[in-house]
Amino acid sequence: MTEKKINTLLFDFDGTLLDTNELIIQTFLSVLDKHYPGRFDREDALHFIGPSLEQTFTAIDPNRVEELTAEYRVLNRIMHDDLVEEYDGVAETLRLLKAQGLKMAIVSTKRSQTIRHGLELMGVADVFDVIVGLDHVSNPKPHPEPLQLALTQLNSSPDEALMIGDNSHDIEGGKNAGVLTAGVAWTAKGEDYLAKFKPDYMLQHISDLLELTKEAVK
Repeated sequence: MTEKKINTLLFDFDGTLLDTNELIIQTFLSVLDKHYPGRFDREDALHFIGPSLEQTFTAIDPNRVEELTAEYRVLNRIMHDDLVEEYDGVAETLRLLKAQGLKMAIVSTKRSQTIRHGLELMGVADVFDVIVGLDHVSNPKPHPEPLQLALTQLNSSPDEALMIGDNSHDIEGGKNAGVLTAGVAWTAKGEDYLAKFKPDYMLQHISDLLELTKEAVK
């Protein structure tokens, strides 16, 4: 079998490149405590990190999905810049990967406008060739559609691509799309949780990608 190198990186955004965990938790708890006082706590909110808002609110109250989603988005925008933080070394590593000539995309369950705002906040809006947000697909991760769309737009093949993420949806989405997968050990749900989904790699630091992309994939 011919050895190939990874030439395409598909990144999740929240909890992978930008630490939005506290923002997401506080937004969910604010919205839910208003409508369902005392029913949800921080441990519950951890499970809401990863799925789309529609998926989460449908599970909570299928009759109020649009209302709860709208409230969440308004509050999330207000609190966004005060509660997000860049993970160590992300911007620097992304620029080094870009300089190596790698094709790079964001594949997220968040809407593209919010993703772009986060990228601008990090100073890396120019690094990504493609952004696939929730507003670009009919089926969010773990369905392969978002990853397949990114690969098509990048003119990349699955056997040369790697999906990087902090959640089960990212790893399962990668497997469903036939690409390699990498979990991130800094996931809010814990490395052991993510390891259960058997990613091909587990990154201890974002800079691990610099070495990984130099290696041939059998």
